[in-house]
Amino acid sequence: MSRPLVLTRARLLGAARTVDVLLRDGRVHAVGPDVARTAGAGVEQVDLDGRTVVPGLWDQHTHLTQWALARQRLDVSAATSAAHAVRLVTDRLAATVMLPGTALVGYGFRDGLWPDEPTSALLDEAVGDTPVILVSADLHCAWFSTAGLRYAGVPAHPTGLLRESEWLPLTAVVDQVPDEVADAWVADAARAAARRGVVGVVDYEITENLGPWRRRTAGGFDSLRVRAGVWEPFLDRVLAEELRTGDVVVGTGGLLQQGPLKVVTDGSLNTRTAYCHDPYPGLSGPDAHGVLSVPPEHLVPLMTHAHRKGLTCAIHAIGDHANTLALDAFEASGARGSVEHAQLLVDDDVARFVALDVVASVQPEHAVDDRDVADRHWAGRTHRAFPFATLAAAGVRLALGSDAPVSPLDPWIAVAAAVERTRDGREPWHPEQRLDLLTALRASTDGQPLTLAVGAPADLAVLDVDPLSTSTGLRELPVAGTLLAGRWTHREL
Repeated sequence: MSRPLVLTRARLLGAARTVDVLLRDGRVHAVGPDVARTAGAGVEQVDLDGRTVVPGLWDQHTHLTQWALARQRLDVSAATSAAHAVRLVTDRLAATVMLPGTALVGYGFRDGLWPDEPTSALLDEAVGDTPVILVSADLHCAWFSTAGLRYAGVPAHPTGLLRESEWLPLTAVVDQVPDEVADAWVADAARAAARRGVVGVVDYEITENLGPWRRRTAGGFDSLRVRAGVWEPFLDRVLAEELRTGDVVVGTGGLLQQGPLKVVTDGSLNTRTAYCHDPYPGLSGPDAHGVLSVPPEHLVPLMTHAHRKGLTCAIHAIGDHANTLALDAFEASGARGSVEHAQLLVDDDVARFVALDVVASVQPEHAVDDRDVADRHWAGRTHRAFPFATLAAAGVRLALGSDAPVSPLDPWIAVAAAVERTRDGREPWHPEQRLDLLTALRASTDGQPLTLAVGAPADLAVLDVDPLSTSTGLRELPVAGTLLAGRWTHREL
């Protein structure tokens, strides 16, 4: 347990006067003008000099190991064509000595607007027998050289661009690094998150999640709180331990909780596999409307089973038809939880979020990343795409996240995207769907009130400026300190 601490001359969000904040036993013990004077002898005091204190920030949707790996990989997010991506690969290979038995893995391409097709043949012409695997920014497809296919155990493929069910089972092969390396990279990524005021994440890594997190906390990981989601193939292990969503996992110092059941029911916009009521322009055949990965006849009994065992459900749905079916499944199963992404909605489904008490877990930076792809592939429907303001006005509970590595694990980027609907000086995209700043902040604090409540966890972020009154860009808002249960995980004071 951390030692008692008084933060003196702290400013609450939007407040004119400063107060003192006493942290004791991992909680906010007192807030007021005379707290420091009455805190008692020997209590450490830190002068905030008027800096703003807010509840610590949460990222409600991450793939933390994937994010840690992406931070180490070749970044191909700037590629404007398949040929451009190949040049980025050859530049890296020219500066790198590849170890035998390894592959060059890149991350971040978005081919939805490319003028040329990503193919194995295009990569092979440039890289020869070097295994190259490029993972898309949305994690729903990957582009392989022929040697890269062999590296992943795929004997042949007509194009080398593997989508959805062809690709997702291969992620474990592509992502395979020694545990000690992965853990070190995750710890580094977590420290970087703490530097941005983050105190907790919901982790939906596509693996058995409790084992790695138990190992990490036993090894000293202490930068973040983690809620570990569970996927269907590993559900029985969680149920055998009788863990319910929100339960603290024994032996992890209170940092690890059981998270929800995660189910991916459709694909993504950039991969043109999000399951929609209308077909994608220029596509025909069985997948013209996208891909429904988990049909209702499987989803409903799965959610019913999880609900009966005390697990909430986090249902990935991006296309409007997938969202309709996800809400149908919540209604039929009686489950509680969230729709993850909720990127395209029909109007009638907005009210159903409220009626069913389903959280809309959204990633605002995706709206900025995908605006041009949406304008092409969801043409005529973008007025109801990423409909944050519509959801908020209807009373839907919002939770903001990044889907890291799809977007950076930085809540200030998510808040800025929600409030501004733009970056890089472009005009806001569908500005009618912007959130106000207070709503965006409330959706980033895991349900904690923005004014510090006595008894709340002493999970706090200390900001150099008040976000309600600063002209400093929200994306780069400076964070002077982060406290987890009253213990500094980041400090520049």
